[in-house]
Amino acid sequence: MAPPLLALHDIHLTFGGTPLLTGAAINVEAGARICLVGRNGSGKSTLLKILAGLTEPDSGERFAHPGASVRYLPQEPDVTGFETSLAYVEAGLGPTDDPFTARRMLEDLGLDGSEHPAHLSGGEARRMALARVLAARPDVLLLDEPTNHLDLAAIEWLEAELGRTRSAMVMISHDRRLLETLSRTTVWLDRGLTHNLDRGFTHFEAWRDDLIEQDELAQHKLDRKIERENQWMHGGVTARRKRNVRRVRELASLRTARREHRHVEGNVTFVASEGGLSGRLVAEAKGVTKGYGAEPVIKGLTLRIERGDRLGIIGPNGAGKTTLLKLLTGSLEPDTGSVRLGTNLDMVTLDQRRDELDPSWTVADALTGGRGDQVIVNGRARHVASYMKDFLFKPEQTRSPVHVLSGGERARLMLARALAKPSNLLVLDEPTNDLDLETLDLLQELVADYAGTVLLVSHDRDFLDRVVTSVIASNGDGSWTEYAGGYSDMLAQRRGATDGPAAGKSPAKSGREDRGKADAGGATGSAAPPKRKLSFKEKHALETLPGRIAAIEAEIKSLDAKLADPSLYAKNRPAFDAATARHAAAGVELAAAETEWLELEMLRESLGLASDA
Repeated sequence: MAPPLLALHDIHLTFGGTPLLTGAAINVEAGARICLVGRNGSGKSTLLKILAGLTEPDSGERFAHPGASVRYLPQEPDVTGFETSLAYVEAGLGPTDDPFTARRMLEDLGLDGSEHPAHLSGGEARRMALARVLAARPDVLLLDEPTNHLDLAAIEWLEAELGRTRSAMVMISHDRRLLETLSRTTVWLDRGLTHNLDRGFTHFEAWRDDLIEQDELAQHKLDRKIERENQWMHGGVTARRKRNVRRVRELASLRTARREHRHVEGNVTFVASEGGLSGRLVAEAKGVTKGYGAEPVIKGLTLRIERGDRLGIIGPNGAGKTTLLKLLTGSLEPDTGSVRLGTNLDMVTLDQRRDELDPSWTVADALTGGRGDQVIVNGRARHVASYMKDFLFKPEQTRSPVHVLSGGERARLMLARALAKPSNLLVLDEPTNDLDLETLDLLQELVADYAGTVLLVSHDRDFLDRVVTSVIASNGDGSWTEYAGGYSDMLAQRRGATDGPAAGKSPAKSGREDRGKADAGGATGSAAPPKRKLSFKEKHALETLPGRIAAIEAEIKSLDAKLADPSLYAKNRPAFDAATARHAAAGVELAAAETEWLELEMLRESLGLASDA
C-alpha cells in the first residue's frame, strides 16, 4: 500500500490549560476528498494548520511525503508585502510551475492581476487567495472555509474547479452543498478526537447521531456499574481483603473515568421573541431606481412583500443586494420611485459585518445593553448567564470582551441579541457566516417556522432552498426578477423558461395573475399564439428518465450493501476504492437525472400537457 501524502497520528494540543486535541489523527492519500467537520471551537482550523506544518502540537507525529506539494488556504490570508494580486499568486507557485497559470486563474476568478491586495474587498481577496493555491496544482489542497465572502457564481465555479482537480483535498466548510458534492470521506473532530467515516458528508449526520447514541449508552452503563459498586461498598468490605482492595481501586478508576468524560456539546436553542401581528402589506416598491454612479444597481423595480413571505435576495458581490435590503426596510431613499412600508412592523436586523457589536463590550453588556443582568425574552426576564447557555456560551464568558470572541461566537452573539427583541420582520444579511453546521440547521428551522416575515441575503444554496418561499435575483444590468421557490427552483425556472417575463413583472407574481385571469374565463378575442410542444428528445427523456433513476437507485443500494461490509477495506482495498468512487459518481448521476426529470415535468405542466402516466 502506498504511503499517505500527509498524515497526523496521536496529536495532542492544549491551549490555556484546556485540552483542544487529545489524540487526533488523519490520513491524506492521493486523490482523497476529505471534509473535516465539527462544532465551532472544536479545533478544526488548528488541526488543519498542524497538517500544513504551520502549528506545532504538544505531542504526536506529522508525516509529509518528501515529494508532495501542499498548499494551504487560511480563513484570513496574509497579503502584506505584495504590490499586485498577480505577485501574490505567483509567490505561491513552485519552481517548475508555469507562471501563465497564475494569470489565467486570476482571470477565471474575475481579477486582472494589477489590483493592490490591500485594497480588495473581502470577496476579491478570497478569490485572489484561491487563485494562489489552485494555480500551483498541488498534490494536496488544505482549504479552510473556501467559500467565505464568495458570491453564488464564484461558489459554483469553485465547486466545478475542485471537482476537476486531481489534488487530494481536506476541506473545512459550512457550505453543506459543497461538502455533499465533493467529499468522499468525512472526519468528525469531537471532544479532541477524530472519528472517520469512509463516505461523503451526505451520510455524516445519521452516522454521527449513532455514535452519540452509543456514547450515551456507554456512559449509562458506566453509571450503573458505579452504582452497583457503591452498593457493594456500603455493604462492607471485610471478607477477602485482597480482592476488596482491588475492587475499591477499580471503583476509584470508574469514578475518574466518569468525571473526566467530555460530554457532547449541547445544541444552540433558538427561540425568536414574537412581536405583534403586522399588517397584511409589509413593503411595496413601485418603479424604484437607485444608483451610486453612472449605472444604477437597481432599476425600475416593482415588488410587493406580504406578511408571512420569506424572500431570499441573491446576486453577485456588488450587485446591490444590501442596497435593495435597505430600500425595502426604509433605511435608504430611492433615487426615483417609491417604497411604502406596512403598519405595525417590529423589525430586527442582523448585519453581516457585525457592526452592532462594540469590541469593548462584554458578552453580558451586548445582551443586556449594560443594564443589569437580566434579558427580557418573550416578555419574561431571564438571567443573562442562563440565556447565554442557549447559545453555547459558558458562564465564565459573561465578562469576556467581545474582541476576544471567535468569528462563530460573534455570530452566535449577534443572533442572541437579535432573537431577544420582539419582532415580526426579520432582516438577515448573510446570517450563515461563521456558523457551524449544527447551528445552521437550527437557524434554518427557526427561519422556516418563523411566524412573521423574513428578508434574507445569503450565498448559501442549501439554506435558501430550505427556508425561502421566493427569491429575487439580480440580472446584472440593474434589473431584478422574482422567482417562486428556493435557489434550485430559480435555476430550474431559468433553464426551463422559453419566453421572458413581461417587463416589471416577476414570474412568481405574473404566474398568479395569469392563473386568475384563466380561472375567470376571460377570453381576449385575439388569436392565441401557437403553443410550444415538447420535442422528440424531451418526450423520450420524460419516458426513460424514471427507469434510469430507478436503476441508479438500485445500483446505489447495492453499493451501500457492499460498502457496509467492515472487512472489505482490509481484504480487497482496490474493490473498496472502486466501489467508493462509483458510489460518489452514481450519486452525482442520480441528482442530475432527478433534476432533468423535474425540469421536464415543470415544462410539461407549464405547456398544459397531460402526463402519459
